[in-house]
Parts: sequence; C-alpha cells; structure tokens
Amino acid sequence: MTTKRSRVAAFDIRLVIALLIGVYGVVLTVMGVAFTPDSEIDRSAGVNINLWAGLGMILVSVAFTLWAVLRPLRLPED
Repeated sequence: MTTKRSRVAAFDIRLVIALLIGVYGVVLTVMGVAFTPDSEIDRSAGVNINLWAGLGMILVSVAFTLWAVLRPLRLPED
C-alpha cells in the first residue's frame, strides 16, 4: 500500500530535472572521452568541452538528487 507521502515524493520535479540533466551529462561525458577528435579539442583552445560540460552536468544532477533526498517535500497537516 502506498502512502500519500510516497506518491508526492515520486513526482518531485527536482528528481525529474536531476534525471534529465544526468542523462545528458553522461552522454556528453562519453562523447568527450571516446568520440571527440583532437581537431575539435584544438579548436576549443585545448579544452575538451564535452567532457567538462558532461562532468559539470553530472555534478548538478547529484546536487539536485541530494537536495530532494535531504529536504523532501512536506505535505501540510490536515
């Protein structure tokens, strides 16, 4: 049996945002590690932008998840 509190937590927008940013971050990180040619890195002043943007997005995703877990939604007492 599910409680009202667990149903509300399942639809927390912070978790949806964390999932989307996390998926994009993983894709960018994989692209940066495996598929970015040296010519692209040279064009961006020697910085692997896909790798760093992907890692940054993964960190933001972790932060959103921690925020949702540590400060869950609270239902008003009826």
